[in-house]
Amino acid sequence: MRPLVLLLALALLGADWPQWGGPRRDFTAAAATLAETWPEAGPRRIWQRPLGDGYSAISVVASRLFTMYRRGDEDVVVALDAATGATVWEQADAAPFSAEYDMSHGPGPHATPLVSGGRVFAAGATGVLSALDQASGRLLWRHDLVREFGVAPRPNGYACSPLAFGDTVIVFVGGTDHAVVAFRQHDGSVAWHSGDFRNSASSPLLIDVDGEPQLVAFLYEEVAGLDPRDGRLLWRQPHVTEFGLNVSLPLWGDDGLLFISAAYGGGSRVLRVTRVGDHTGVEELWHSRLMRIHFGNALRLGDFVIASSGDFGPAPLTAIDVHTGQVLWRNRSLARASLLRAGERVILLDEDGQLALASATRAGLELHTRTQLFDGLSWTVPTLDGAVLYARDRKSIVALDLK
Repeated sequence: MRPLVLLLALALLGADWPQWGGPRRDFTAAAATLAETWPEAGPRRIWQRPLGDGYSAISVVASRLFTMYRRGDEDVVVALDAATGATVWEQADAAPFSAEYDMSHGPGPHATPLVSGGRVFAAGATGVLSALDQASGRLLWRHDLVREFGVAPRPNGYACSPLAFGDTVIVFVGGTDHAVVAFRQHDGSVAWHSGDFRNSASSPLLIDVDGEPQLVAFLYEEVAGLDPRDGRLLWRQPHVTEFGLNVSLPLWGDDGLLFISAAYGGGSRVLRVTRVGDHTGVEELWHSRLMRIHFGNALRLGDFVIASSGDFGPAPLTAIDVHTGQVLWRNRSLARASLLRAGERVILLDEDGQLALASATRAGLELHTRTQLFDGLSWTVPTLDGAVLYARDRKSIVALDLK
């Protein structure tokens, strides 16, 4: 059984898909009855509308969608009506790029808004964290993480999606003694700061280690565990990648196994994390460069993990045994894809804009149906709320009926 504090942390989110990766940050939606095949033209489009540039995923709370996009030199947080796609409110923040930034792969924003306690917490590409009123979009407080904490900006832009724990919101900052910072949700004051790590492009993950809540931080050249209540460092394990590109969100299993992966020489590894008395024990089960997740996400399906594996270039969908690191299969039916689990099905959106519904087992991938959804570059993982799928590329957002 999960500890009460972790259950409360999840319950406070109070929504079906309130943050990056869903309620448990494992990209798993509640089971829904989905059609096994789609018409030739694809699933019915409930609505579609233009949206500015960005990779921010879509959070869903109380019949509203929350995401971010770029408009000129501004990062914009937007709330949309889930039924129609109409704009409910927008909050723009000036975010010009200085010479330190390289936005050749798109200007962002990269992070996904968090909805918690009647507030929306959003982080822009230049590292500005804002708290907004959920109903109106009114600015409640903001922090310029780069300037206030004196850290160098990430060349490709800030990418950490905020995480709620209790009455705090936790983000990565980087630097000496403030690699990870927890702000109080109601007023933005600092609850704690901890760690001496350079920042990465990943996001924090909350896990339960034998009854104790822990915060997993996948940072520039290592992964670490912290106490989310006070920031105390509990453990750390090296994971060195060129350019510090540890991006993909780690995956946690109820069996105490933590899966992490990166491209550019980092590869994948699985750690067994356990409590030993008052201490945390970390054992590496395996490390392999045969699975290399660049910036996408992974799914854990029982005793194996699937993800698109590769750097820039071909990235076939790959399955790997979580206990041994053995590659079970590779599938080249789709380009590099984002993944979402819906019951026994997997929804895939590849970077070329193809949307597919599939089943994945240890024996292989079975594609049930697919459609060309977008014409543009599609690097954002979709969101499923009931049987409605919300997806975006770098120029539009769409709601699809999958039932």
